[in-house]
Amino acid sequence: MNVKDYVSGWAERYRRELVEDIMPFWSRYGFDPVNGGVYTCVNRDGSLMDSTKSVWFQGRFLDFIERHCFDSDGHMYFSVTADGRPLRKRRYVFSETFAAIAMAEYSLATGDRAYAEKALKIFRDAQRFLATPGYLPAKFEPEVRLQSHSIVMILINVGACLRRVIDDPCLTLQIDESVEALRRYFMHPEFKALLETVGPDGEFINTNLTRTINPGHCIETSWFLLEESRHRGWDPALTEMALTIFDWSWDWGWDRQYGGIINFRDCLNLPPQDYSQDMKFWWPQCETIIASLYAYLATGDEDYLHRHERISEWAYAHFPDPDFGEWYGYLHRDGTVAQPAKGNLYKGPFHIPRMMIKGYMLCNDILAKLENAKG
Repeated sequence: MNVKDYVSGWAERYRRELVEDIMPFWSRYGFDPVNGGVYTCVNRDGSLMDSTKSVWFQGRFLDFIERHCFDSDGHMYFSVTADGRPLRKRRYVFSETFAAIAMAEYSLATGDRAYAEKALKIFRDAQRFLATPGYLPAKFEPEVRLQSHSIVMILINVGACLRRVIDDPCLTLQIDESVEALRRYFMHPEFKALLETVGPDGEFINTNLTRTINPGHCIETSWFLLEESRHRGWDPALTEMALTIFDWSWDWGWDRQYGGIINFRDCLNLPPQDYSQDMKFWWPQCETIIASLYAYLATGDEDYLHRHERISEWAYAHFPDPDFGEWYGYLHRDGTVAQPAKGNLYKGPFHIPRMMIKGYMLCNDILAKLENAKG
């Protein structure tokens, strides 16, 4: 493999497809010119199927959220109507995390300090909601005490995004706490896996729910950790932790028969409970593309570039829609389309654009590193 030519080619492809395909699709079909905000429930051709607005995506597009997406107690809604009337509120704080990221990115792009401060307030509110017993409705009965990987990992990314625009010690402290929680509770070397759900002290519990491995989530976590390691001057322990998680998760997630990253596995190799367990969703492929480039940047080990090649070839052979643009979101295990809609309350203009932006930037970082090594 000619690394320079390979990486240069992907950098250009990411740039071109982002500006010529992905964002034009959502600019044309997603923006609501009447109420503000963005629609995501669109069919294959971009036609609107449902005007319900996912607050997750309003956070990712910033506008609309301040007027319509916060309840009086500060906790955000999960979904609202087209004109902003509340529909559903959930026990999670993911609406808050994405709103904080959006405001931080807006502050970074415009220099508006007020939005950095708003982002920090939302972040602190989310921390308070999580730390206050009984504030968020419980998923299980009170005697059932479990820890979830998803909130631990997203707080790393949110803290890192906010730290670029506002200097507050709570951000790095949260990142440190999340990293330690991942290491202490969720990484289980006996299965060579990072588990999604564990007991209060990280103990393995032998049920369908707590045997679950979500390879895409774990791989996303690995590049969050690599990004933090880079921020700290490539911290050796953090880099090793990230690569271990990536290696474990690649081994669990890569479908050796058909290719691509599979949705769910069971750490005892029993049948997974989730009905979509053997499907291929768009976002795990995106996270794996980012993680493989980050891992190569960190190590120079071409095995990670070969992983990038394998996941990219599979994803680009199956997800892009040659007729209407953008990517399908949901494939069967063999790569055939399960349903052709381009968006819903969970799929919209986030993972694919982020992958292309991060991919473009990482490819250029790799090229710069190669050039510096020559000098």
